[in-house]
Amino acid sequence: MKLRIFLCVIGVVVADGPARYDTIVVGLGSAGVTAASTLARTGRRVLGIEAQGRIGGRVHTVAFGDGLVELGGEWVLGTKNSRTYAAAQQHNVTIIPQDWSKLVYYSDGTPADSQLISQLAEHRFDDGPDPPEAQGNFTTGKILEDITKNRPDLLKDQDFISGILSFVELMVNNLEGSSDWNEVTTGGDYEDLEGDQSLSWHRHGYKTFFDIMLNTYKGGPGLPNLDLKLNTEVKVIRAPQHPTECVIVECSDGSLYEADNVIVTVSLGVLKDKKSTLFSPPLPEDKQTAINKISMGVLDKVVLAFDQPWWTQNISRFLFIWKEADRKKVPALDLWTTKVVGASRPMGSSNTLTLWISGNIAKEVETLSEDTVKTKCVALLQRFMGDTLKVTVPEPTAILRTTWYSNPYTRGSYTFDNTLTPQYPDARDWLARPLTDSSGAPRVLFAGEATNRRHFGTVHGASETGYREAMRLVNKTYITIYPIFWGDKPHGWPTKSGRWPNK
Repeated sequence: MKLRIFLCVIGVVVADGPARYDTIVVGLGSAGVTAASTLARTGRRVLGIEAQGRIGGRVHTVAFGDGLVELGGEWVLGTKNSRTYAAAQQHNVTIIPQDWSKLVYYSDGTPADSQLISQLAEHRFDDGPDPPEAQGNFTTGKILEDITKNRPDLLKDQDFISGILSFVELMVNNLEGSSDWNEVTTGGDYEDLEGDQSLSWHRHGYKTFFDIMLNTYKGGPGLPNLDLKLNTEVKVIRAPQHPTECVIVECSDGSLYEADNVIVTVSLGVLKDKKSTLFSPPLPEDKQTAINKISMGVLDKVVLAFDQPWWTQNISRFLFIWKEADRKKVPALDLWTTKVVGASRPMGSSNTLTLWISGNIAKEVETLSEDTVKTKCVALLQRFMGDTLKVTVPEPTAILRTTWYSNPYTRGSYTFDNTLTPQYPDARDWLARPLTDSSGAPRVLFAGEATNRRHFGTVHGASETGYREAMRLVNKTYITIYPIFWGDKPHGWPTKSGRWPNK
């Protein structure tokens, strides 16, 4: 044991002992790759461990249709002080705004008043009251107030009111990943970055962001100080109290690794599942409370490819509102189809459509067969769009669908501020706090979008936290916010509507 401690301090690798690194990063999504690449660029020897067989985490670019589609994070949400936008700009990668033109259809195949629907749906972004309340209750009140004041004739149309409220709830749930808009608080801390909220990597793909960080963009040689180990699940992280002992990372395949410190970037969903077994000693009470109280949302996509586009080409979104009489006729097994908010056209391909499902309904759909999902989605498109456009929706040539909840290495899509947030306003800060040894040095650090109080649920927010923890180690300080940079050039300081459908 004394020999191991001595070797850990001086950084010697013993041939028959665990591989030794300065820092180990667990999870190679936006936070993990940012942390690992930042540290490697300072000369530190870094190991990145990823349970899945690819880099990107909850960003997943896939070749599909006649181009690319994003199965996870899709857009750059804002430009000012954005690490994702800065990466594209500094490497001359063109990213373009998504056109959010839309048509709204009823379940009987008739077109709705898209402008009216948009105006009423915008109330989901109204400033909430003090003290905060549930988003659903607040937004319902705002919509009814608007109708009463500005469109009183609509008060006689209860089918319209029921339909618009159900539709806006789906919009909120798709934004947050929630199952019920009354799970969401009006008193959240999320802040948009300034600038366009829907910039697309289009045919470059969001994978380009990771290529840039890892220095593999356009055939770059990578980072010599960074080792990457995929398809490797971390079983336990053993954190020492003695300042001269190493952190030990034990993997499910029996491999062991040692380091001065470890940065954990796994999703909140994984922490909820593994918090009692992943850490030795167990996590402190405040961190366990944070894990329990913060909500992990689910937003899934069903992407269909066709031989050629059959939809209106100058429109990017097609939104669905069910009439109550039509909803009542839907068989119980197919009720999930009434919770699909609509379809959008990905910018990375021209012959694909993405359908969106959130919350518990998304979890249910993940359990259905691919053929069932494809058949029901085609029928849904025919009901809402086919008859109106006077076309028969053709059989898709291929289907992709996400399973972010059932995936054991994500267990959800991203976090949101729930109605407990006002009672636990510092929960994300508790989650971000490092575990220290007896000298106060950080040994197990935490990053990921869930640890970002202002920019959670975003790729840029996750990247900010990876940089934050890397610089905590570089500067040997407890400061938790650092300038955003690429290379050695600062680009300012970090400052909700960014996820689709956002406007």
